[in-house]
Amino acid sequence: MPKRVLLGLLLACGLTAPTLAQEPKTGGVINAVIQPEPPGLMLAMVQNGPVQMVSGNIFEGLLRYSPKLEPQPELAESWSVSEDAKIYTFKLRKGVTWHDGKPFTAADVLFSVEMLKQTHARARNNLAQVDKVEAPDDYTVVFTLKQPFGPFLGIFEVGSMPMVPKHLYEGTDWKTNPYNNAPVGTGPFMFREWQKGSFIRLVKNPNYHEKGKPYLDEIYWQIIPDAAARSVAYETGKVDVLPGGSVENFDVPRLSKLKDTCVTGAGWEFFSPLAWLWLNNRQGPLADKRVRQAIMYAIDRDFAKDVIWNGLGKVATGPSASTIKYYTDDVKKYPYDPAKAKALLKEAGYKGEKIRLLPLAYGETWQRWGEAVKQNLQDVGMNIETIATDVAGGNQKIGDWDYDIAFTYLYQYGDPALGVGRNYVSSAIAKGQMFNNVEGYSNPEIDKLFADGAVATPDSKRKEIYEKAQKILVEDVPVAWMLELQFPTIMRCKVKNLITTGIGVNDGFKDAWLDK
Repeated sequence: MPKRVLLGLLLACGLTAPTLAQEPKTGGVINAVIQPEPPGLMLAMVQNGPVQMVSGNIFEGLLRYSPKLEPQPELAESWSVSEDAKIYTFKLRKGVTWHDGKPFTAADVLFSVEMLKQTHARARNNLAQVDKVEAPDDYTVVFTLKQPFGPFLGIFEVGSMPMVPKHLYEGTDWKTNPYNNAPVGTGPFMFREWQKGSFIRLVKNPNYHEKGKPYLDEIYWQIIPDAAARSVAYETGKVDVLPGGSVENFDVPRLSKLKDTCVTGAGWEFFSPLAWLWLNNRQGPLADKRVRQAIMYAIDRDFAKDVIWNGLGKVATGPSASTIKYYTDDVKKYPYDPAKAKALLKEAGYKGEKIRLLPLAYGETWQRWGEAVKQNLQDVGMNIETIATDVAGGNQKIGDWDYDIAFTYLYQYGDPALGVGRNYVSSAIAKGQMFNNVEGYSNPEIDKLFADGAVATPDSKRKEIYEKAQKILVEDVPVAWMLELQFPTIMRCKVKNLITTGIGVNDGFKDAWLDK
């Protein structure tokens, strides 16, 4: 979140930012809300936001990223890049063990890379520029690229490339491996218990590779399906932390004013979450660009921002959030214009065919938004049927292309080569997987632009390429872009150092401590 936006939120809520760093104290338990309940905990298999929020404490990547998105050590203690920018050498930390006591080595990195190419849509796209990965010894990993790829050092955080224990997954059916719901990682906290519908309990890793960390003894992720009950849980002291998005936006101002409460918008710099509607381009009315454009004109996005999201957002202009590299707003505009939407539907020959809408099962805000969008579309003459699902069911339907319109929000990861292209290039069409080109959009010009943009130099050339791609996509409307989202985190002021990176609470609680 830009500093000026955060400052505005803090002032509007009558709050101050968290205090400066103090000497950490050890011990204690943090209770945090997780919403909704994760469909699983294996980051290599499932990448929903709630999954990373919990499992970012269990698993680790080779790197972390600062609020300015600068790479920092994690499982890799150092790295170097060859003069031709094609060879990246990572030196791994020695003495790191998995939670079951087995050593973490370069063999795990090699295995993880190969597994993620098959199970993790974003990782597969990020690794497309890799020619080979080698391990000259147990603590060195060398990535050789086909050609220079500027954003390469940005693909190694825990959500983008989680390290997987080779000894527990090699030779197994990855989808049914029992460790998917009782995960074993190298992170600061270990999985201990999951009472479905109630809580997920993580305990301190006594053998963590960063001496003295973590400071906390345990984390309880409280699963509270009812929106009002989540707010009450904070008001009554049952929970200490409300991560961004875990309470309804209309409750944020009230909760932020409670005694001994601090709020921050930090920790989303890496993600820049962008909400949109998946539009199935393959068949039926939505295969016609004019119908997709009509949807953009039909939806009142300012109402969504101001009323449903309580001002915590910004109307999106296209596939890139305004906070990431190479963004441009010099694109076709889609103001709220029901008359224009009706005219386009008539021109396209739409005759009232039924269109299925999948809301996002992330709480009341999303439910209200689904109802508002349905009403907007019905108001211009579209025949909309809402298909209610839970998170796992929605993931399956979208991944199997069994939908017409579906809500989502995705992360941008700081660079269009990492977080944008995967949703629009034809090589990212893979049935059975979420968070790639599930809409089925195919445009050879877009494929070429994203391929060229990933490797182009100098930076001005990348800017030119990505600006052109944005113009084409906004004209074609493969998906309907809605809002750039803002997710303030609310916490007791006794919770210190919760957010220290550009990945925030999604990066684990290893630096957090309680000022008891």
